[in-house]
Amino acid sequence: MKYIVVLGDGMADYPIDELDGKTPLEYADTPTMDLLAEKSEIGLVHTIPEGMKPGSDTANLSVMGYDPKKYYTGRSPLEALSIGVPMKDTDIAIRCNIVTVSDEEAEYKDKRVLDHSAGEISTEEADVLIQAVQKEFGNDMFHFYTGTSYRHLLIWDKGEVVELTAPHDILGRVIGRYLPKEKMIAKMMEKSYDILNSHPINVAREQAGLHKANSLWFWGAGTKPALSAFEEKTGKKGVMISAVDLLKGIAVGAGLKNITVEGANGTLETNYEGKAQAAVDALVKDGYDFAYIHVEAPDEMGHQGSVSRKIKAIENLDQRVIRVVKDGMDASGEDYRMLVMPDHPTPIVLRTHSSDPVPFMLYDSTRTGSHMWHYNEKEAAATGLEMSSGTGLMNYFLD
Repeated sequence: MKYIVVLGDGMADYPIDELDGKTPLEYADTPTMDLLAEKSEIGLVHTIPEGMKPGSDTANLSVMGYDPKKYYTGRSPLEALSIGVPMKDTDIAIRCNIVTVSDEEAEYKDKRVLDHSAGEISTEEADVLIQAVQKEFGNDMFHFYTGTSYRHLLIWDKGEVVELTAPHDILGRVIGRYLPKEKMIAKMMEKSYDILNSHPINVAREQAGLHKANSLWFWGAGTKPALSAFEEKTGKKGVMISAVDLLKGIAVGAGLKNITVEGANGTLETNYEGKAQAAVDALVKDGYDFAYIHVEAPDEMGHQGSVSRKIKAIENLDQRVIRVVKDGMDASGEDYRMLVMPDHPTPIVLRTHSSDPVPFMLYDSTRTGSHMWHYNEKEAAATGLEMSSGTGLMNYFLD
């Protein structure tokens, strides 16, 4: 038996008036998921432990079978694993977004976060900006590392885990009340605007009608993580297929093989088919037992507040990932189970994450019988099947 998780990041949502009271998942054209649903178990699962913030870090750990209450030490340390940063026990890792803030206000504290991703800036452009920041701020205490797109890393030697706010939680808001209380960190954010706003890359971006990448934003501080090996824990040898450093970092910590897919970039225009085929090849040709396919696009579209683009991301997931995986596995003759789910909701109305339970669909190629339901939030709730944790769902999936 082979095992596949298809994770549509932030795919779950709330009913939307302009969709006649449907969620994007209900409204989207998803023929492959509809077909699978006929022979699947469908229900709800709580991926965010009570008292913890809803994020892709805690949620994906949960879905992977790692209790966040036990294993979570912060988001950025997991991303450090992906980037290959050797953390000391005394290091603090901090996520460093390059964001777009408004530029008409004279005081930094009066500016607003316009875009947490700086228009999904390319890694190549972002690297130039991170190098400029490193040249200005880098020393024995602080070191900046380039990640992917807008997602980067600060390592603070002998630092402390300070309270920080995620930029996607305060889109459109004045930033003053959300600035770090730690003065060195806050000062770097403020001064980064002076360095980046007039940087040649941002002059060119403005002329091209793109969002400037004109400020650093720090969040997600944490200490060096220690995950137990997935294969040792489950008996399954696995791969991770994601464009996001967080998921790659979880894979490194869990001992999964990271598979890099050309053109996979975490945006709406990612290489969906390439990710799906990479999973099939790993399972069928390379002898792996487990594949985790993570698709970031629904979450990004939720943060952007775009109903149409979130629907498109879900349709791409259905027709360009799940269909390709199903066709490939069916052609191989291998028995397989496929778990389709989000990690957390990213409701359009909120433009950030929520802790609501998410719908899951567990398909087994060996199962017979037929149901009349479809895979979405409403029908998942109606089945009455509800799992209390992602950890429990993963154990159930692999049993």
